[in-house]
Amino acid sequence: MPPALAYLPSPSQGVWYVGPFPLRAYALAIITGVVLAVVIGERRWGARGGTRGVVTDLATIAVPFGIVGARAYHVVTSPGPYLDDPVSALYVWQGGLGIPGGIAGGFLAAWVVATRRGIARGAFADAVAPGVAVAQAVGRLGNWFNQELFGRPTTLPWGLEIDPDNPDAVPDAQAYHPTFLYELLWNLGVAAVVVWADRRFRLGGGRAFALYLALYAAGRLWIEGLRIDDAGVLLGLRLNQWVMGVVLAGAVTFLVVRRGAGREDRVEPDSGTALDDGSSLAGTPAPRARQDDGGPA
Repeated sequence: MPPALAYLPSPSQGVWYVGPFPLRAYALAIITGVVLAVVIGERRWGARGGTRGVVTDLATIAVPFGIVGARAYHVVTSPGPYLDDPVSALYVWQGGLGIPGGIAGGFLAAWVVATRRGIARGAFADAVAPGVAVAQAVGRLGNWFNQELFGRPTTLPWGLEIDPDNPDAVPDAQAYHPTFLYELLWNLGVAAVVVWADRRFRLGGGRAFALYLALYAAGRLWIEGLRIDDAGVLLGLRLNQWVMGVVLAGAVTFLVVRRGAGREDRVEPDSGTALDDGSSLAGTPAPRARQDDGGPA
C-alpha cells in the first residue's frame, strides 16, 4: 500500500467568512461554471450567426430552473438525509445537486423561451453543449471541497483522502476513488470531442447536444458504479445508472435518426419580426451569416 503522502488530499474547509458572510466553495464552483458556460455559449452562438446577449438572456432563466431541477432530482433519488428533516432539502449550499435534473430543468426552460422568441432550438442547444460540459466539470470541484460523492476505497496513488468522521467513510480505509476528478476530466474530454465533431461534421439540428448527452451518460455510467454514497438501487444498479442508460439510448437514437442533418441557415428571426409573446426584434441587429466552424470552446 502506498504511503498516505501519495494520496490526493481533500480541502480542510469549504467555507470562508468575509465578516459575517459565508463564502462557500460549492457555490463558487457552480457560479464559475455557469459563467464559463455562458461565455463559451455566446462565442459559439455568434459563430452560428446569432446575436450577442441571447445566451446570457436565456441563461438567466434556464440556470434557476436548472438548480431547482438538480435539487429536486437529488432529493428524490437520495431521500434518506431529508426524511427526518424535510426543510434541509432547501439547503442547496450544503451540496446535493443531481446533474440529470439540472440538465432537464435548464433545458426545458431554455426550450420554452427559445420557442417563444423564434430562436432555432436545435442550433441553440448545439451552441451551448460544450459550455454545459465545462460547467459540469468545474462544478465537480464543489464536491471535492464538500468531501462528498467519492468512490469506494482504493490503494491507487491518486486515491482521495477523506476525513474519518465523514458519514460515508469506510472504517480503516485510507483513500477513495476521486470520482469528482474522474467526472471533471471526463466532462472536459466530452467538451473537446463535441467541439471537434461539430467542426468536422458541421452538426446541426441538436446533434451536437445529443452527442454531448451520449458521451456524458456513457462516462457517468461507469463513474456512478464506483460511488458509495447513499442512493436508490434497482436490480443491482444505482438509480442514476438506470437514468444514464435511458439518456444514452435516447441520445444515440436521436443521432441515428437525425444523421446528416446540417447546420441551420438562420438561427434567429429577422429584425422586426413579431414573436409569440407579442414583442419583436425591432432595433436589434439582424443575425449574421453563420461561420464555417462551430466556434471555439
